[in-house]
Amino acid sequence: MGRTAATLLTGLLGVSGTGCAQGAPVAGLNVPDGFRVTLFADGFKKPRFMVVARNGDVLISDQSAGTVTVMPDRNRDGKADSKQVYASGLNQPHGLAIHGAYLYVANTDGVVRYPFRAGDLKASAPPQKIVSLPGAGGHSTRTVEFGPDGRMYVAVGSTCNVCEEGDPKRAAIWVYDADGRNGRPYATGLRNAVGIEWFGGQLFATNNGRDMLGDDLPPEGFYRVRAGGFYGWPYCYTTQPGRPQVWDKDFGKKAASVCAAATPAFALTTAHSAPLGLAFYGGKTFPAAYRGQMFAALHGSWNRSVKSGYKVIMIDPATGKTTDFVTGFLNGQTVVGRPVDLVVAADGALLLSDDGAGRVWRIQAR
Repeated sequence: MGRTAATLLTGLLGVSGTGCAQGAPVAGLNVPDGFRVTLFADGFKKPRFMVVARNGDVLISDQSAGTVTVMPDRNRDGKADSKQVYASGLNQPHGLAIHGAYLYVANTDGVVRYPFRAGDLKASAPPQKIVSLPGAGGHSTRTVEFGPDGRMYVAVGSTCNVCEEGDPKRAAIWVYDADGRNGRPYATGLRNAVGIEWFGGQLFATNNGRDMLGDDLPPEGFYRVRAGGFYGWPYCYTTQPGRPQVWDKDFGKKAASVCAAATPAFALTTAHSAPLGLAFYGGKTFPAAYRGQMFAALHGSWNRSVKSGYKVIMIDPATGKTTDFVTGFLNGQTVVGRPVDLVVAADGALLLSDDGAGRVWRIQAR
């Protein structure tokens, strides 16, 4: 396009790095009445997933820079005080989790961990690799999350658009002990479950559906994931929430019995929207109607004739109803930002990473 997404944001949203007034609402990003969007931090190459430490510090992975950065807001003014590189030299870091006395980082080729205490701004020891994963491939990001059982859940995407994988760690979520031992499959048939999150004792996942079936197939799905569950890929996909999955044309009736047993998505959104990170709102500053709701970042389509995604949606985990929450990252058909991940900050705000603009946005109730 001749201009970077960050430059487009400067022109279209009226912000320019440190020139954005502290706490000033961002023009161009649309949220429901009673909310506002401000800039929390910027200057990243490809910011991806975040985690909040016990003291309120926010850590973020930068996939292109190979770093994990701490964004403290010790004066609680709603904007990062600084950006402190906690660890560097990582291999496409993506998912982050804090559990016990460690920070866990999901690189493209494995999970490593660092000794960690809330307030740390720099790693005190080299990373310890505890899980090896198949690297790169068609989907290179890896996500790590801890469950209420204290075990570690790791999501790895497929190598391809649609194929039968040879490696059981692909297109699946595996579960491990916290030290990386005793790994086994937890859920399969998820082409690219980038976002995984526990809520109310249930694991939820976003999933990126296949391409090359036209603009509208298959819809992107959101899943309630259970041990031993199979979620359809590559043989079938959901076209109606909660209804039996349909055969993929590339596998046909070969998949009949498989698809009958596949668990469908409980909620759907427009095809090719690329849902990535998700968060359940457990803070206290949003109105009651938003509490306990699931928020998902739609990274946006790459091959749809009319672009889809490029926004944050809210999903009712009980009914599957979806509602737009943050829009404006798509100006006509011009992309000005790409939502990636969401976390609830210590002050109740919702933080959103944007790897199209290299920024982190803060959404708060007025």
